[in-house]
Amino acid sequence: MTQRLYYTEPSLREFEATVTSTAQHESRPVAILDRTAFYPTSGGQPFDTGTLNGVRVLDVFDRDDHAIAHVLERPLERGTRVHGAIDWPRRLDHMQQHTGQHVLSAAFDHLHHARTVGFHLGAEVSTVDLSKDMTPAAIDAAQDEANRIVWEDRPVAVRFATAAEAASLPLRKEPEREGVLRLIDVADFDLSACGGTHVGRTGEIGAIQVLSAERLRGGLRVEFVCGGRASRAFRRLRDVVAGCIRGVSVAPEELPAAIERLQAENKELRKTIKVSQEQLARVEAVALADRAAHVGERFVVVESVDQSDASILKVLALSVAGRAGYDVVLISADAPFLAVVARSPGGAVDAGTVLRRLVERFGGKGGGRADLAQGGGLNGTKEEILDEARRLLSSASSG
Repeated sequence: MTQRLYYTEPSLREFEATVTSTAQHESRPVAILDRTAFYPTSGGQPFDTGTLNGVRVLDVFDRDDHAIAHVLERPLERGTRVHGAIDWPRRLDHMQQHTGQHVLSAAFDHLHHARTVGFHLGAEVSTVDLSKDMTPAAIDAAQDEANRIVWEDRPVAVRFATAAEAASLPLRKEPEREGVLRLIDVADFDLSACGGTHVGRTGEIGAIQVLSAERLRGGLRVEFVCGGRASRAFRRLRDVVAGCIRGVSVAPEELPAAIERLQAENKELRKTIKVSQEQLARVEAVALADRAAHVGERFVVVESVDQSDASILKVLALSVAGRAGYDVVLISADAPFLAVVARSPGGAVDAGTVLRRLVERFGGKGGGRADLAQGGGLNGTKEEILDEARRLLSSASSG
């Protein structure tokens, strides 16, 4: 069993220890120490990184025998005396996020009776899963309450209690383990069983900022950041907003309305462009029809057109097939190719069968009816696909 220095000294940055045993984990060397300040992945909080005698610690995890395994860049020998150094910026970040989560969860509990049922400390943002949904105003109220506790700079103490002693204490939620419990006590606000690392005073959290919230299984998942992450999130938001403001030349408070206006204008413009493209396609269809080849009693159009929009390709093919006696295969100009097969009424060509044969040979997918079929993802050379399409149409017409 490893003595866990972080339990009582979470701000400890360096320590001395002895390698008591070694092992392997996923082809990497592992060192077990008699004592460590490295936190192993647990309770939603990621592991610490740092060095042992200058050797990088790549991962830290709890073994079944309650020893803490340090996965190393290169091996250390058993019996070696080591100097451990924690990656302090990473540890402080985790302490800010984890303590911030305790305060934020307690605020949701106090104000809205919303219990925390899940927590994840991510590399960029963290989340808490709450037992109930709530309004944006309620979320803002909980954030304000949490930040009030942060700015009052209340002490955060570590206590230990047996399960029997804990039963008489006002814990925010029932502990998930038995035996001696480690309790995190945010003075006069929250008392929770937790094995993670935490700051010594709430002021060290800096600030708590909720970024988003989404409904999840009848409850709510809240995404938040604390401390340095909150500062970085604000800078990113500031830069994004400033860029948008420069782009649309409005005041910050006018930005949402400006974006809605631009979206509406863009939607109308896309409609206008679509109508114009379809009109041009019908004009181009006349030229395609005029270049048709005679195959028996039918006119055959098999061509590649400079078009990457499937709907416009379809308009072209239908415009040609709208004339009596036409069979049509059109493909886009660039691979992977789009393909549309169409026929005028009364023809022997089955458009769906022709497309299926093209897909069988050149890949992709698609389908359709006897008079119209379309697909995409065809590979091969343009000439190969067009030659095969001509062969299929000629075979169907002569058959």
